[in-house]
Amino acid sequence: MVYLKSSGITPDFRTLKGKRIGYVGEFGKIQIDELTSHYGMLPSDYTAVRCGMNVSKAIIKGEIDAGIGLENVQMVELEEWLASQGRPKTDVQMLRIDELAELGCCCFCSILYIGNEQFIAENQDKVRAFMRAVKRATDFVISSPDAAWDEYVDFKPIMGTPLNRKIFERSYAYFSKDLKNVQRDWEKVTKYGKRLGVLDANFEPNYTNEFLEWALEEDSTDPTGDQKRMVQLQKDVAEKGGFQRLGVQETGIRA
Repeated sequence: MVYLKSSGITPDFRTLKGKRIGYVGEFGKIQIDELTSHYGMLPSDYTAVRCGMNVSKAIIKGEIDAGIGLENVQMVELEEWLASQGRPKTDVQMLRIDELAELGCCCFCSILYIGNEQFIAENQDKVRAFMRAVKRATDFVISSPDAAWDEYVDFKPIMGTPLNRKIFERSYAYFSKDLKNVQRDWEKVTKYGKRLGVLDANFEPNYTNEFLEWALEEDSTDPTGDQKRMVQLQKDVAEKGGFQRLGVQETGIRA
């Protein structure tokens, strides 16, 4: 939940009472409604505003007081807007939904490759080849982020702006080196989906690592610690720029 200090919102979720909260799609509205009940409030205690992917724009225009967004995208957009206004970037704040919902360490804003079951069953060699291509591209981005950025902008010149470069830098730490689905995360996401009522009680996660043909990393032994270290690392990137990642022993967070 992204907001500006000037909104009157604080780390206390209850300060969202009476506020206008932006969301991308219906799932976001369900999340906010559930959180309000979690904190002794009703959905009628706030005004929901569907913004699509324009949450930052809606905050800047004063159409909403807060909105669901990402640290590496919407927060960057708002930081740069504040800087252009001569205001401190630190005026951008975030309430973490995973913490508010008491989910523990859990990454549920991951990129998913979703395939038709029949196609996958009938074209397993193609699926493996596709995943090898994704792994090769990911290796390139992680090992040579500047060169990867240059290639990206050459292919998509409209994205070659200082703002998008900063978003790319803030996204760099989240790239998963081995692309592995982490069982711990899926279990927590599944429980959360059932709690929200968007998943049937009998739903079983249908992810797979079957098509990853390389050595996979061990799961982190300290995911909560990794999350805290990631927060600090991203603060450093926000202040100094550049490409940074957690150390080899701290690879529990994936995207």
